Amino acid sequence: MAAGRRIGIVGGGPAGLMAAEALSALGHAVTVLEAMPTVGRKFLLAGKSGLNLTHSEPYDRFVTRFGAAGERLRAALDAFTPEDLRAWAQGLGTETFVGSSGRVFPTVMKASPLLRAWRATLEAQGVTILTRHRWTGFSAAGLTIETPEGPRTFAFDAVLLALGGASWPRLGSDAAWVGRLEEKGVAVAPFRPANCGFDVGWSAHFAERFAGVPVKAVTARSAAGMVPGEFVVTRTGVEGSLVYAHAAALRDALERDGTATLLLDLAPGRSEARLARDLARPAGKASFSNRLRKAAGLDAVKTALLRECLPQAAALAAPGLAAAVKALPLAVLRPRPIAEAISSAGGIRFCELDGNFMLKALPGVFAAGEMLDWEAPTGGYLLTACFATGRAAARGVDRWLGS
Repeated sequence: MAAGRRIGIVGGGPAGLMAAEALSALGHAVTVLEAMPTVGRKFLLAGKSGLNLTHSEPYDRFVTRFGAAGERLRAALDAFTPEDLRAWAQGLGTETFVGSSGRVFPTVMKASPLLRAWRATLEAQGVTILTRHRWTGFSAAGLTIETPEGPRTFAFDAVLLALGGASWPRLGSDAAWVGRLEEKGVAVAPFRPANCGFDVGWSAHFAERFAGVPVKAVTARSAAGMVPGEFVVTRTGVEGSLVYAHAAALRDALERDGTATLLLDLAPGRSEARLARDLARPAGKASFSNRLRKAAGLDAVKTALLRECLPQAAALAAPGLAAAVKALPLAVLRPRPIAEAISSAGGIRFCELDGNFMLKALPGVFAAGEMLDWEAPTGGYLLTACFATGRAAARGVDRWLGS
């Protein structure tokens, strides 16, 4: 350990604040430079839907959720597991519970109490937080920062960048840093939307009638596997947790093949054989919608979705109609813009980092969080990895300074 050094952390999100906590606890003088008026803005936005901190599934399953980057993240996750995160939150006075989906939430279902307690801890440990301080580049004297009083240069013994990815730019993650690092020879994988909605070629009638309506109790299948859940119809397409679970697979298929399809099981509780038998019963004067409601349990939006994706559905015999209900092909056209995505894929390639999360091209400059080239589904995986890499990079800073 090399206590007492001056550390600059650029970015006041979960990764940056966790690094600030770890480094200040080791005795370093830490300054957090945040471009926005307050820290943790995206963290607070996540809290509006309950603040899904992490996931309770077995750890050996948890660590498989990070795709190709899983091995590179493993050491950081091992050092700060989901259980460690829950214990950390409890230490700040925030109790957590496991929801029915296995996701972990604060009992208060908000982010603001946790963030307030966290900031109080940071301040008690001597961390200086400077908001409206935007990093604009490097100079021979240190970091160039645009402040409310004008341009300034800050000199530090080490710098940790935690500037986020490219989603939700209005909250600060605008990827403006990419060019500055590329100018220094750092390779950055292009950013792409992750955990995002998709455009679908809805008819005007369907979009007008069902925009905003949830499609509940369905199962969707893609290269990502088979996942149960629900999604929401939008005017342009689909979004929601079930779609996000398949987002990476659909996005990659569109990039690779130009087409991508999500197979929907609209009646996951019923076998295809049972549906075929029930649909084959005489319907009398019942409409197509009533026939599907009685035989397959489909509500109005599911029946309309069946017609929308398969216009000839009403003319199908019972076996063909049952097959369509169990595997309805929903073709997606493109991901929604990255500015709307919950998170982003891409970022600093891991080959640019050493074992301390330091940029090989820029000795003394480290990186963590969504700046790095990894992605994960929703469910607490994103936040856990941001916390874990922020903490791991902080340890890396301390090791490097000590050496």
